Amino acid sequence: MAIKQSFKRLLGSAYLHSFGRIRLSDAGAVLMLHRVVADSTDASLPHRAPLCVGLGHFEHLLRWLRRHFDCVPLQHLLELPAGDRPRVALTFDDGWRDNAEVAYPLLERYEVPASIFLSTDFIGKRQGFWWESIGETLWQQADSAAAQPLLTQLRALALAPPPELLQPGASRARSGILGGYLQQLKGLPPQTLQALADSCPDDSAPHSLDWGQVQRLERSALVRFGPHGASHGILTRLDGAAMRADLQRSHHALQEHCQTPLGIYCYPNGDHNPEVRAAVAELGYRYALGTRPGLIEADGNPLLALPRIDVSHASAGRPGLLAWRLFQGARA
Repeated sequence: MAIKQSFKRLLGSAYLHSFGRIRLSDAGAVLMLHRVVADSTDASLPHRAPLCVGLGHFEHLLRWLRRHFDCVPLQHLLELPAGDRPRVALTFDDGWRDNAEVAYPLLERYEVPASIFLSTDFIGKRQGFWWESIGETLWQQADSAAAQPLLTQLRALALAPPPELLQPGASRARSGILGGYLQQLKGLPPQTLQALADSCPDDSAPHSLDWGQVQRLERSALVRFGPHGASHGILTRLDGAAMRADLQRSHHALQEHCQTPLGIYCYPNGDHNPEVRAAVAELGYRYALGTRPGLIEADGNPLLALPRIDVSHASAGRPGLLAWRLFQGARA
């Protein structure tokens, strides 16, 4: 694995410093993040890695981006992807509280703009994001009485956790098993996932931003906000009426609480189909973001299915890996 990663880093760096710069100057890149957490060791664990970047790695990423790219607002990049230097725009999904408390001070220090896409049902609520609630309950308290309501519901769904998860421990192997188990749960209906999350012990700070934080960040002129669904339910798995209600609820929440909400939708989990795209367009959105890797080109991208490049804890700390992802996106 280490040899493979080293090869990708070398190839990515070579791409960025050769013909890739010409290609990237003609086509911008939208980078996708979720969380920035203070502890890099926590961020590197397999069950946290899909969502988390450690603070030190995030600062390293921002310095690297400033050296090699023009960091521009998302709307600006979508309208004008080409420039004298390659352009990137940062996006964050869901609306995690650490976007304000951990990521924003560094965005401000390095003057890097960002767009945050909110799952609006969670903003200002104690309601927890299911991945964090279930994952951390099983990681930290699986053998405790506090976890029993969650375990009872999971068994009733015939989704009992693997025995290894019910034993205490902080090994990377156990974290990897937990990550795989959480991926299995991802296909459950949003109401079921939320019921499972609500059964978890409520002994932590809120997961999400509140509207006061949203408005303070918006006043900075460095951060803008758009919708990422209301319930974070996967829109393609909802029936037509529920899908439209979810889209409308998130749209109206942004209109009510933000001064200048983005005219850009961001699909939960990146999933969309013709019916979802048509409903997004009916609400007046010209652009929508998925999770398929690729670059933003002046012509050639479907505007309601725009690609992004995922940033992991590993690629933030070793940006040659991110350059490799850009290379792969250019090929796509």
